[in-house]
Amino acid sequence: MLEEALHELERRLGVRPGDGLQLAAASALVRLPFDPGWPLLILGDAVAAPASGSALAFDAPVLPGRHARPPEVPAILGALYPADHPVHGLLGAPDAIVGGLHGAPLASGAWYVPPLRDEANLASPHGLPWLAARLRAPDGCPWDREQTHQSLRRHLLEEAYEVYDALEAGSTPALADELGDLLLQVVLHAEYAAEAGVFDLSDVYRSIMAKIVRRHPHVFGELEVASVGEVIRNWETIKAGERAQAAAAGEPPRHARDELMPEAFAGLSRSLPALAYAQEIQERAASLGYDWPDVEGVIDKLEEEAVELLSAETAEERREELGDLLLVIVNLGRKLGIDAEAALRAASAKFAGRFARVERLAAGRRLDEMTFEELDELWVAAKREEGTP
Repeated sequence: MLEEALHELERRLGVRPGDGLQLAAASALVRLPFDPGWPLLILGDAVAAPASGSALAFDAPVLPGRHARPPEVPAILGALYPADHPVHGLLGAPDAIVGGLHGAPLASGAWYVPPLRDEANLASPHGLPWLAARLRAPDGCPWDREQTHQSLRRHLLEEAYEVYDALEAGSTPALADELGDLLLQVVLHAEYAAEAGVFDLSDVYRSIMAKIVRRHPHVFGELEVASVGEVIRNWETIKAGERAQAAAAGEPPRHARDELMPEAFAGLSRSLPALAYAQEIQERAASLGYDWPDVEGVIDKLEEEAVELLSAETAEERREELGDLLLVIVNLGRKLGIDAEAALRAASAKFAGRFARVERLAAGRRLDEMTFEELDELWVAAKREEGTP
């Protein structure tokens, strides 16, 4: 019956297997990485099974766009194609559109789904690389054509922080939008490198896939682990081995190396926010055994640093002692299982929200003309509105 479907497809629509035709059994569609930008022939299970046995169905993770519940063909196609996209029935199956497939009998027959135009292939991982290249084409966008790795650095940081902000609200459509903006930055940098002949997006995929597989021998190998801590120790050991192997092969370091930077901190970006950087270096030091045995030791150190700050006499001494105090505060957060960066962001957001209440409670009065006592009264009133004692 597969041969009959292919013959009818060529006779009616002029499509041949050599045109890049993708074949998929209806029951296996949820786990097949087909590209909507290429022609797709879906075989009802009654058609696919006699032709190929279980060859079209295999055990694999559910792919993007296939998380519908239940994972049926209409829902899968609806996530990847426009609702009005045509679907041509074969072997007696009726013609339809993607949005009209719900309730259609899909166990028998076959369906041909024409490819999407490049600019309409919105939900495929193949669409974004095409978009980046199109923007950079001679007849593309003048602004995009002028951009470089360096000029986009600011945008990369901005998009990363916007993702961070969206994460505060949880898994929402806004998070999907911000993740898309960040993903575009990755794809654009890969496109610039491809134009220069250095690497392309496939190298990015290969690098991260190989790294994660290599650093998870307890998942992809025979290693057995008993705890998360053991996983982390193995990860750091494997990373150290990778660096040693690269050095032995004469490869240049991937990050500029400061002679004063310990090997244990190698690979850390100096562009990290200061609190995140402080927490990371202290986590790495702790993983090597340099850590207070309990939180009381950190609290004692905190009190010691506070005294030293108050005793400092010069501006330089105060700056240094304040830095030491902040470092200990970050370490205290680490010992308590608190992300210092997230905690300070939350506290800053609370402060900003409360100050907005103060502005409203001022009822048109200029804040800069009020005394501290008057402002503090408004602050207390704002706290009462929040229900904060």
